Parts: sequence; structure tokens; C-alpha cells
Amino acid sequence: MRLAVDVMGGDHGPEELLQGVKLGLAAEPGITKVYVVGPPATLEPLLERLQLRGNARVELRPASEVITMDDDPAVALRRKKDSSVLRTLELVREGDADAAISSGNTGGLYAGACIRLGRLPGVVRPTIACILPSFHGAWVLVDGGANPECTPEHLMQFGVMGSAYAKSMLGLPTPRIGVLSNGSEDAKGTDLTRSAVRLLKATSLNCRGYCEGYDLFMDGIDVCVCDGFVGNIVLKSAESLGKAVRGMLKEELTASPIRKIGALMSKGGLKRIAERMNPESYGGAPILGLKGWVFKIHGSARRTSLLHAMRQAGRCVELRLNDTLIADLAAAATATADASGPPPPPRTSTAVQ
Repeated sequence: MRLAVDVMGGDHGPEELLQGVKLGLAAEPGITKVYVVGPPATLEPLLERLQLRGNARVELRPASEVITMDDDPAVALRRKKDSSVLRTLELVREGDADAAISSGNTGGLYAGACIRLGRLPGVVRPTIACILPSFHGAWVLVDGGANPECTPEHLMQFGVMGSAYAKSMLGLPTPRIGVLSNGSEDAKGTDLTRSAVRLLKATSLNCRGYCEGYDLFMDGIDVCVCDGFVGNIVLKSAESLGKAVRGMLKEELTASPIRKIGALMSKGGLKRIAERMNPESYGGAPILGLKGWVFKIHGSARRTSLLHAMRQAGRCVELRLNDTLIADLAAAATATADASGPPPPPRTSTAVQ
């Protein structure tokens, strides 16, 4: 397994991500090479300090520019040809690396990956897939923010790719797929969501129709399908809620000596809850549908997030998941060939109940 890691562009600087590289190398002996990408003048002293310089499994690849969070992705990709994001993606395109990981500008990474790597056969739009915790397990959100405006065909393909990803990463034989809506009744939603449900139900997948917000964290669904505008709001709302709950627990459990004693007695359980609610425990979010593996980690990601992303990348490559995506998308295209057309009219009012 060979990985290319863009260590520039994160909120905590390249040293934090290099610490993640060090953790990944120690935990995963199957990783034979990690290409760290960025300016040599910045990275060489850090590699020396972290005792990574001279390690046969680590190789520095130069890139003189960084696409920042403030950059317009389209403009930056044209002007910053030697950016760390593009150089990282090129290592996958040229076959030097099996997967790329970056904490940089999401728009720049997505657009750059589509340009440099191209799409799998049949894919209209690649999608960002995010794993989130539920009451007893986890679920997959597609799209996590790459495609703010979608067609029913886009959402259908997101469901196909999200289902294959859930099978591989969560070990679910027949993931339950739902299109996110403002209620579970057939008459709810919009023309877009009703048409997407019709297409997904025409496939052989386990489409349950609509899912709603309540289902997401209470084990009601395994793959939630929505456009990237809605998906990114769901993702960031969930992550902020997790942080708020952790903060409330800490505040309330340290408010008095008696509560502190109770907290000490419950330390193991509280620690486990914190781990389950921590987004970094779930690693990176892959961009599904590309001719190559690309993983996005948060700009605020710490070293453990990179460690888990490295593990995810290894599993996707090992399972040859892209071959599965190609086959599943082709089967879905055949099954839905006669399911196109205008959406059915709502049977009742679509007003929020």
C-alpha cells in the first residue's frame, strides 16, 4: 500500500499531520510508502525532528504552493499549478500511489481530483461519503458537500455508491437506503426527492423510500442520500452537536464534588461515548466515483484522523471497491433505464406537518 499525503492546508500545520503519518506507519505495517507533499524548506526540518527523515517508508515530494481555504477553487487550480493538492493527486494518476489524502480546500480537492483522475465509467458526479455514528452503530451520508445542486440520476448514483461503501466499511450485507426528506410519507419531499426514490426503488438495492432526521442517529437507516447542500448542513450540524454535548457533560459533571465523584466512577463509559461522538474516530471521507482513491479529512483534523484515513484507504484499495462500484452502477443504469420521466404528483399536501 502506497499513500500520498498532502500535509499542507490544515488548521494545525504540517507537523500535526506528519505526526499522523508517523502513527499510521507504526500501526499499519502493510503501508510500504508514504509520499508527504509540500515545500521542502518547511517539511525537511519537521521530518528530521520527528525522526522520519531517512525512513525508507517515507519520501518527500516537493510542491511550492498551497491552495488555502480562502482560495476560489477554480481560480486556484488554474494559477497554482505546483500546489500540494495537485501534486498529491498526480502521484495517484501516475501510479506511484494507491490513494491520496488531504486536509486542504474541499472544493479544490474535489475539482482537482475530477480533472486529474477522471470519473469511473458511468459516473455522472462523484460524491463525498461520510461515516457518522448512530445509537448502536454507524451510517453513511452521501453527498457530504461536493454537489450542492443535483438531479434524480445523481442521487440514485450516490445511493448505489454509498451502499457499496457501507457494505465494505460497515460490514452490512444489505444496507438500508433512504432519501432524506421532511417526512417518511410518500407524498412528502420535492420533485427531486420523489424522482430519486423512484429510481432507487427500480434498482435491486434495499431502498426504503424516504428517511427523515430522526432516523439518522437512531439506527433507522444505513445510507442517507441527499444533495451536497443539505448533506453538508447535516454533517456540520451533527459534528457541532457532538461537541456541544461533550462540553455540556464536562460542565455538568464537574459542577460539584459529588458529581466529580460520579464522573470518576463513570470514566470508562464517558470516555467511550466521547470516542463514539468524535468525528476523527471515523477517519476521512472518500470521494467515490473517481479513477483512483482520494480521501478528504477536516481542515481541523488532528493526527488520529489521518491515522484512521490511512486505514480506510488501505481497506478500500485492498477490497478493490472501485471494481464493485463499476459493476453496481452498470446494473443500476440497466434497471433504471425505463424509470425516467417526470416525478409522480404528490398525493397530499407537502406542507410540513
